[in-house]
Amino acid sequence: MEIRNLGSSGLKISAIAYGNWLTHGSQVEEEAALACVHRALEEGITTFDTADVYANTRAETVLGKALRGERREGLEVFTKVYWPTGPGRHNDHGLSRKHILESINGSLHRLGTDYVDLYQAHRYDDETPLEETMEAFADVVRQGKALYIGVSEWRADQIRAAHALARELRVPLVSNQPQYNLLWRVIEPEVVPACEELGIGQVVFSPIAQGVLTGKYLPGQAPPEGSRATDEKGGATMIGRWLRDDVLERVQRLRPIADEAGLTMAQLAVAWVLQNPNVSAAIIGASRPDQVSDNARAAGVRLEPDVLAAIDEIVDPVVVRDPARTQVVRRAELMKR
Repeated sequence: MEIRNLGSSGLKISAIAYGNWLTHGSQVEEEAALACVHRALEEGITTFDTADVYANTRAETVLGKALRGERREGLEVFTKVYWPTGPGRHNDHGLSRKHILESINGSLHRLGTDYVDLYQAHRYDDETPLEETMEAFADVVRQGKALYIGVSEWRADQIRAAHALARELRVPLVSNQPQYNLLWRVIEPEVVPACEELGIGQVVFSPIAQGVLTGKYLPGQAPPEGSRATDEKGGATMIGRWLRDDVLERVQRLRPIADEAGLTMAQLAVAWVLQNPNVSAAIIGASRPDQVSDNARAAGVRLEPDVLAAIDEIVDPVVVRDPARTQVVRRAELMKR
């Protein structure tokens, strides 16, 4: 397993991180979830990403159980705060001081640990002053409950403002967690340049576009039974945007490139993400241990410039690059979910 620094910080993480966004506590049974985490450990993955909102806190509980007995110092455990948890009352979401300080305690209890390595703001909160949010995160760090802080799906201007406050407060803001893959590149025009300047690394999710880049979805055909596209609990609504024939046709044209490189389609997609020098890690998810092993083998793969150019030429007509497409959620919208 390739090990990389998270941004310009001294924290070292595995280039492949294991995440349980759509699986633990919801899509797959607990026994399968535990098996996937154990396979990740066998593959040399040391970085595990979750969030309090995943399966309404159950994902953190399952991950904590799966990692029980492992040497804590040999792991990097990430979690997040923002989305509604519990009954979803007016203070059960957002980035207020109250919600952050209460949420970190709940996350630590469920994960069975005294601290997380990285505590992330899962979205930007437009109803809480950024100063309040960053001061609360600083207190979490000073209390020893988190070692580093990060954000997820923030725009470049928001990241710059948060980083300036973090420097004033002397706390390490080291990462952004955006969606990023061959088809979805909205971070490239603005977020990546800002983060490169500030020493912030990307820990990206959905590197295989919820499974579309595996090539198992074929143009003109219904999604395979049991696939994520047919599972309402497993992200069917999110994957739907990619199930267009023009996209699926382009994805199928990547297969000869993967074959020539001796890679599976999933490995090609993950390896492509890891070529970006601002990407510190790619988060993979899995419902079966063999999927973990397949994706983990993308670590350390180097794609030659001519291969990267061929990939770009194929997918360019269907790539989304508009930075305005960054996921922005207004606090008022949370109560509707």
